[in-house]
Amino acid sequence: MSDTNHNNLDYRDALKKARKKRKQNPYQQYVMIGGGVLVIILLIIAVVLAGRRSAASGDAAGESGAPAEETTLSAEEQEEKERLQAVDEVVSAYGNLGVVQVSGYLNVRETPSSDGTIIGNIMGGGGCDILDTSEDGGWYHISSGGFEGYVSSQYVLTGEDARAAAADNIKKMAVITTDSLRVRSEPVFEGSDNVVGAVARDERYEVLSEGDGWVQIEQGYISTADGNAEVRYCLNEARKLDMRTMAVNQYSNLLVSKVNNYLNVRSSPTQSEGMGNVIGKLPSRAAAEILETSEDGQWYKIKSGAITGYVSADPQYIATGQEARDLALQEASLMAVVKVDGLRVRTEPSTDSKIWTQLTMEEKYPVLNQLDGWVQIELDTGEDTDNAYISTRDNNVEVRYALPEAIKFSPLEEKANAQMSRRSQIVNYALQFVGNPYVWGGTSLTKGADCSGFTMKVLEHFGISLPHYSGSQAKMGRSVSSSEMRPGDLIFYANSSGTVNHVAMYIGNGQIVHAASRRSGIKISTWNYRQPKTIRNVID
Repeated sequence: MSDTNHNNLDYRDALKKARKKRKQNPYQQYVMIGGGVLVIILLIIAVVLAGRRSAASGDAAGESGAPAEETTLSAEEQEEKERLQAVDEVVSAYGNLGVVQVSGYLNVRETPSSDGTIIGNIMGGGGCDILDTSEDGGWYHISSGGFEGYVSSQYVLTGEDARAAAADNIKKMAVITTDSLRVRSEPVFEGSDNVVGAVARDERYEVLSEGDGWVQIEQGYISTADGNAEVRYCLNEARKLDMRTMAVNQYSNLLVSKVNNYLNVRSSPTQSEGMGNVIGKLPSRAAAEILETSEDGQWYKIKSGAITGYVSADPQYIATGQEARDLALQEASLMAVVKVDGLRVRTEPSTDSKIWTQLTMEEKYPVLNQLDGWVQIELDTGEDTDNAYISTRDNNVEVRYALPEAIKFSPLEEKANAQMSRRSQIVNYALQFVGNPYVWGGTSLTKGADCSGFTMKVLEHFGISLPHYSGSQAKMGRSVSSSEMRPGDLIFYANSSGTVNHVAMYIGNGQIVHAASRRSGIKISTWNYRQPKTIRNVID
């Protein structure tokens, strides 16, 4: 007999015994039935009460406008949820979305040609509306950042690829809605010293934090109290580059130097200390922000570049108001502003070309030409000047219209030591000619000199004879290291072949004076604005 049959017999026997037992005790049967009914009633009541509690909880969630489980999301999770919800809305706002796919930025040109005037750029990941395609398919006519232009189509994603790329690049941004908005180092209005720059209409900046009418962006803090900036999820878009007024609009109370060379910037509003309180130099046509006027009206406290100090308010030296604006519009030029240390300069616009020098952060160089991914700059008068290219990829350089600004400078003091006194005299004598013109082959400190003509004539004034050729000067005296160099020593720079082609004089404080180029004339620069070839002591 199977196990299944055995089990059935056991069940029938148990059933007979139970029936017999109920017949013997009918009262117990009724008690059991009544107890079962009671249990069922209690269960029904519990279910009804649970339902009411659930409904009440649902009502409360509905009144708050969000499901109950959302209260457990972190701030970061909630922000990401909002961003994802905004993606479809942002993408849908573009008629024909294009997303730029480059590591730096893509040039926007006035015409569909690589020779077309560059009127702006779009950072990698930025969006645009594609309005039309050129007949050969190589260019897109786009609208982005409030203006139209042309971009190379090979660097722009479209269709589903663009939508996918947009999802990764849509961020919370501050979109500027006024012509010029000040950027401050702290989220406060009190005092003008905290103004560190300005942003322009239609520009977009990623929001790092926000609250109490302020938004923090990479450059600092901007106020949103008066509706000057709109915070929303969006793609970055193009920025204009061709308007000199954008450079001038960086200043709300503009001052421009009118001197032919340099105007002293002092730490206090007085000339009684002679050169002792000079902390910087304001070059000819350089711009500054006026922070305040002295009580006697003789001095302006200014901020220019990294320098904050005082300059004379004499109108023969400086311009303000409309005169300053007119001068600034004439002076503003396209500059390449280096944003990293050790930026490589190549002889051709290619990463396969030879590296012949490196640049330092915050240096500014005139732009000779712009290519997609590269910019050609003017360094100095060497034969490689026309072959100096730096990459604009990876956001290592910013190309924009800019005005000259103050440079840090402290004159050398006369020392008791006769040797140092002589070096101080040489440097201070050389600095008298800053701002004078550069002339190829020239040897006049006033009418014009080239780099070696300048150093030759300065040192000749102190009885030191040098040949008129930088390569020959580089063999004079003795070699010293950068840690040993002293004011008055000569620093030589080489071309891509390693041949010396430029010379400057070290003036202390990490700076040089040199006849730089036809555009710049005799100027002050950072000593390692190019990698030096050799440093020579020709004085001792």
